[in-house]
Amino acid sequence: MFIVNRTEVVEILLLGFQTPQAFNSVLFVLFLVIYILTLVGNLLIIILVAKYPSLQSPMYFFLAQLSLSDILLTTTIVPNLLCVVISGRSKIYLTGCITQFYFFCVSESTECFLLTMMSYDRYLAICRPLHYTSIMSFRLCFELISFSWLLACLTTLIIAPLISALQFCGHVIDHYFCDFAPLLELSCTKHSVVELVDFVLGIHYIGAHFFFIIFTYVSIFITILRISSSIGRQKAFSTCSSHLTVVCAFYGTIIIVYMAPSKGESINLNKVLSLLYTVLCPFLNPIIYSLRNKDIKLLLNKFILNSQKLSKI
Repeated sequence: MFIVNRTEVVEILLLGFQTPQAFNSVLFVLFLVIYILTLVGNLLIIILVAKYPSLQSPMYFFLAQLSLSDILLTTTIVPNLLCVVISGRSKIYLTGCITQFYFFCVSESTECFLLTMMSYDRYLAICRPLHYTSIMSFRLCFELISFSWLLACLTTLIIAPLISALQFCGHVIDHYFCDFAPLLELSCTKHSVVELVDFVLGIHYIGAHFFFIIFTYVSIFITILRISSSIGRQKAFSTCSSHLTVVCAFYGTIIIVYMAPSKGESINLNKVLSLLYTVLCPFLNPIIYSLRNKDIKLLLNKFILNSQKLSKI
């Protein structure tokens, strides 16, 4: 996808976890099962939202797009991760490495946008319920979703070509995928401009979006506390508890990973933490929303029963 600058480095060696082969077999089966369940779970969310009119509301449209983003993320990372695990290490072309980095950034950036918009949706539903329908129209919902994907693709197109233009001397990455910091470590030219762009984009995606979500939830909690009945408070909180759980898991792991040192003994810790938002979060997101949402649970059971009936015909 990207043309790499003139360099002798053509292939990148991903070292992975460097665990015993017997343990690698266990990891391979585990990651494969998680990958399949992730695809099935997120595809089910998308199918349910598209199939049933009762789920065709802004909140569920955002959820379907979140599932689409999770599918993109997991298909970008996990297939190559499986190769790394089963082989102990894996080679990937440098162009393929940077392309993987591009789609990884697109999916993560889109998820930041979507989580922010979902928090705004919950803010309107709880804090301004009388104006919710007039503000959060289907047109605005479509525009916000389109804006999320477009801006994520465009902003990533800023940094990915900058990385591909670097001169690479090293060819070994002590990680299981092509992340930003490991790629920069391979470069033998100055990359201060790339780091500056990454810093600015990081402030936008991690900083601005995260603080906006905090602001909306502070307002939501204040509104919920003002509700007189305990049943009303519980019902209001249940509408945003799933989203809050996903936000904490997503931003919590990303902030820890990118604040922790990427060298020395912390490399293995960095790999494990990276698994949380590249593998575990896409797997858990549909489960969290399904278990905490009565509408999705009801329609999921209905969809499974209808599928079983059709299979018997």
